[in-house]
This record gives sequence, C-alpha cells and structure tokens, in this order.
Amino acid sequence: MIETANPDVAATETIDAGEPALRDLTAHVAIRRVVILVNPLSGSVGPRAAADVAAIMADYPCESEIVELLGETMDAQITLALGASPDVLFVLAGDGTARAVASRAGPRGPLVAPLPGGTMNMLPKALYGTTDWKAALRTALEAGSARSVAGGRVEDHAFYCAGIFGSPALWAPAREAMRTGKLALAWTYGRRALRRAFSGKIRVELDGGKARRSEALALISPLISRAMDKSDGLEAAAMNPGDAAEVFRLAATALFSDWRQDPSVVTQPARSIRIRARSRIPAVLDGEPVLLPHDTTVTFVARAFRALAPDPVDTGAGLP
Repeated sequence: MIETANPDVAATETIDAGEPALRDLTAHVAIRRVVILVNPLSGSVGPRAAADVAAIMADYPCESEIVELLGETMDAQITLALGASPDVLFVLAGDGTARAVASRAGPRGPLVAPLPGGTMNMLPKALYGTTDWKAALRTALEAGSARSVAGGRVEDHAFYCAGIFGSPALWAPAREAMRTGKLALAWTYGRRALRRAFSGKIRVELDGGKARRSEALALISPLISRAMDKSDGLEAAAMNPGDAAEVFRLAATALFSDWRQDPSVVTQPARSIRIRARSRIPAVLDGEPVLLPHDTTVTFVARAFRALAPDPVDTGAGLP
C-alpha cells in the first residue's frame, strides 16, 4: 500500500497561526522525491509509524511516498521502490531489510537512508549516531550528504559495520538483548547459543596468506573502523580468548567497543578472507545471526552503496 504524505497533516494543529513554515532540506543533495519503506511489524517501528512519517515529511518541500511493507509482497514492493528511482529511499524496517535494500541499490542506485527500526540498528547508529528513527529522518533530510559506504560480502549476505565469525557470534545477540533490558529475549538467545554450541577453531587466510587457527574472527568495515581507509579493506581481528567467560566478554567488546584495546585481539587489513571449519560457521553480520558453509570467503566491497547521511565530523556518528 502506497500513501502520499499529506501536507495538511502538520497544519491541522496550527490553523489559527496560518501555514507553518517548511523546513530547509540539505544543501548537499538535491532532494525532490523520496520513498519511505515502512515495516510496521519490525522491531521498534509500530503501527503508527506510517502516519508519523507522513507528519514529518509534511514539514519539507519535497514529494514523498510512504510504502507499508507487507510480508507476502515485500520483495516486490522493494523492487518497485528501487525501480521508481527516487532521489532517496528511506528504510524504516528491521536490520536485515535495511541491509537487503542497500545491497540491491548498490553504488549506482538511489541514495539509501536506513533508519533505526530494528533490534540492534548497527548500520543506522553508525550513520546517524542515534537509535531514534524520527531524529535520524530529520538529520538525513536537513544535513545529509551522499556518502559512499564500503562493506563486506559473504555468500548472499552483505554487511557494512562488522561481522563476527566463530563461537562469539553465538553469544552476541544475547548480550545485546541484555544491554537493552530485554531479558526474556536474552534468555532465548542464550539457550539457542547453548544448543548450537560451536566447538573447534576456525582457519583463516587473509589475502591468500598462510592459514591461521583462531577461536573467532571479527571483520570491521571502514564505516566504523578507527584504523582503516575506505579503500584499504576490512579490518580483520583474530580472536583467541582463553575460556567460555572470555568468549562472552569478547563478543560484547567486539560489537560495541574498540577491540584493539583487547589483549586477545590482533588486527590487520584484508580484502579477501577465507574462513574454514569442520562444521558450519556461525556468524553475526551487522547484528543479524547467520549460519555459513564450513568453507566460505568474505570479500571487501569498496563502494557497496551510497547513503544519505551527514559527514561523521558533523554528527559524531559511529559506534561507541
């Protein structure tokens, strides 16, 4: 279902004061038409999200269409939105949907603005520095620039912030649920991690180099790396914690801190990373758990897609 933002929405409360003044759009990008994909069933979105988006868009001098995503037609709706070639395609949905839209848009498609509507919101947090989707929407519209985002690709999956491969990946979703106070969800993730217990080390080859055994591997993109330039590659961090408690701690620091400060981590740049194990490899890609083949390769993508987001110097965007 496609709704057109109604300019009368914002005026209903200010009839006596006359027409409200429209807010200025960013001076960095010409924005004439936008499409906003909204999944009301996702994470922190909610059933009123489409109406809230319409109210916000009424404050800006551009044409906007709001598409409420439906499970059975979601893929077709995304295809239609991309084919319409808007100046900006906003995505207010789960982390997986946002990554899928960015991946399909690619470097030649419209600008993509993934708003925080999921559970972990790693990509939106890195781009906008907030988990408030309304604030992120206004920030993108008023201060956004066209930013080329690099990332990694493995199998049919893309990631733009960080990937964790190996045993710590099993515990990362549980830790994030604990961090946000979702105790029941944390318990569910923890039980799942125990059931899918991953034993044995992985073997990692960086850019065709010698294979190294490691408990786990973390790959961090230039978007949030403090050490990598966007053209250099992914920052590869080999992890070798000593016991299960340290694995859990490392899963936490790998996603939400500077892992260079961890004594069990050694990092270096890489553009092609082969990962092997005796069984399928658990991974977390931008907060989303996946299970990969026992022999898989991660490839660095220097220009994965173009985002509408402020420069980091303007917002302090990035993971803490």
